Amino acid sequence: MMETVALLVSALLFGGMVLYAFGFAAFVFSALPPEVASPTIRRAFPFFYLFVFFASAIAAICLALINAVSAGILAAIALSTVPTRQILMPAINHASDANNKARFKLLHSLSVIVTLAHIAAAAYVLTRFI
Repeated sequence: MMETVALLVSALLFGGMVLYAFGFAAFVFSALPPEVASPTIRRAFPFFYLFVFFASAIAAICLALINAVSAGILAAIALSTVPTRQILMPAINHASDANNKARFKLLHSLSVIVTLAHIAAAAYVLTRFI
């Protein structure tokens, strides 16, 4: 039962991250003018990170006694989401507000790398169910 819940939550985590990163964000910026798209994305990201945190934490807990490696990977996703949400995201917003394009680009690139690493880690966990 716990393994099934872990599989479903891990799949939700993976799919949600992929959909948000490659679907929702891209759609918002292509469908809305920049003065509307930027605040919309800014308001959505805290919820995205909460989703990533809770989904990965729940899946990690479900796998804790079944598969320590996968549980550890999911726990690492959850734990690394906290500073991303609480430190990196506000720093990105501050750089954007200050019109510091170089700092924004650097910090945004870092957030993209973190998200891609989370997606790859979740994909790895999902392949371990096979």
